[in-house]
Amino acid sequence: MLTLTGRSYRHCDGINRRAFLTIGSLGIGGLSLSDVLRAEASAGAQPTRRSIINIHLDGGPPQMDMIDPKPFAPVEVRGETVPIATSLPGVHFGELMPRVASIAHKFAVIRSLVGSDGRHHAFQCQSGHREKELQSLGGHPAMGCVLAKLEGRPDDPSPTFVDLMQGRPLVRNSARPGFLGPSYQPFRPDLSAMFPRELEPGMMGELKRLGGGHQLSLNLNESLSVDRLDNRQQLLGGLDRIRREVDSSGMMEAMDQFQQQATGILTSGRLADALDLSREDPRTVARYTAPPLNEPLIHYTSEGPRSTQKFLLARRLIEAGVRVVSVSISDFDMHRNTFPRMRQLIPIVDHGLHALVTDLEQRGLLDDVTIVVWGEFGRTPKINANAGRDHWPRVGPALLTGGGLNTGLVLGETDRTASNVVSRPITYKDVFCTLYQTLGLNPRRLTLTDPQGRPQYVLDGGEPIRELM
Repeated sequence: MLTLTGRSYRHCDGINRRAFLTIGSLGIGGLSLSDVLRAEASAGAQPTRRSIINIHLDGGPPQMDMIDPKPFAPVEVRGETVPIATSLPGVHFGELMPRVASIAHKFAVIRSLVGSDGRHHAFQCQSGHREKELQSLGGHPAMGCVLAKLEGRPDDPSPTFVDLMQGRPLVRNSARPGFLGPSYQPFRPDLSAMFPRELEPGMMGELKRLGGGHQLSLNLNESLSVDRLDNRQQLLGGLDRIRREVDSSGMMEAMDQFQQQATGILTSGRLADALDLSREDPRTVARYTAPPLNEPLIHYTSEGPRSTQKFLLARRLIEAGVRVVSVSISDFDMHRNTFPRMRQLIPIVDHGLHALVTDLEQRGLLDDVTIVVWGEFGRTPKINANAGRDHWPRVGPALLTGGGLNTGLVLGETDRTASNVVSRPITYKDVFCTLYQTLGLNPRRLTLTDPQGRPQYVLDGGEPIRELM
């Protein structure tokens, strides 16, 4: 691990600068960064310019309270949600999404997502596959891991895939390399310095119990101090000295190209800079910061009220050259007290997503970045005895934007209680076929070699969503 010593200090926004300037080893079975880079060198496809931001609403988002309100349903179904108009004529969202509603024409609204296996994990939202498929071989790899295999290069200055899904999503198995092996594990930064509840003790204990496949692999923590490196010039000077010292000792000559790339990533600062919001324009940080709520903070996402800034981290990582970024917003598993909790949780998604889409558009990047927002399933139409909604794998919501896709349309329809799909069902594999297509890849023809030497299609089903292409 690269370590510079010195004191810790905080910026005015409360972020500990030291937290953004350490990049550690992968720490999974002794796997090193150079191991990952070595594995990526076997890629065969040509890189494309587009990227993916995958936003997972962990726990299962309520379709009828977000993008498919049912104002004429019985009160035990519609609950407290009031529909509001959107920028799409005749289309309504739930009242807690006013910002996204104002730019609904920039989205493809999917009200008919089907095929969930009904389990609490992000596996289908990361790969399109059910968790048990090819389980004896390690399972199917996540999309970001597939892209690292196909398009990762030894001279890439940034990793192909960064996974910001931590806390509960990490415990519930977010992105996995599957049968590709741990060399294609996503990079996972420890964000607990930014979001104190992200890896609270209960989560850490659960991660320890689950074992190596679920651990953090990219550490941005307190082990790096920058006392002598009070500004960017001093930091670069210190890193240049490290380079010279390593080279003069003959170690650089002894490293293969993968180890050199690993050292280059660790000392280039690009990844650390992307995760350091103190380097962002304060006006942009403010844009991604949700206004304070008018009620006591009781039922909140485990990442805390600043979790809107995860959307900003995603944009900065994409600009740094990362091809796939996964983001999680937790605690949608609302089996009780749904409505007071939603009033504090859904505005996080509304604010962060609106900021991300409009920011990318103003920067001229929206056509180059495809954004998908979804969860592992929807919620029960009927409110339970605890004023909550339970799991409902029959149908879930999704939003797509960017990536050159056709937008400003609503796909699919549910019945009067949002219980069942009555037209245009769309599967997780359909969505992934579409995402891969925006990257210039055909997952129905691409194959990856499994540990037994057999070719496996990236996707063995699904079709691109024709209305979006």
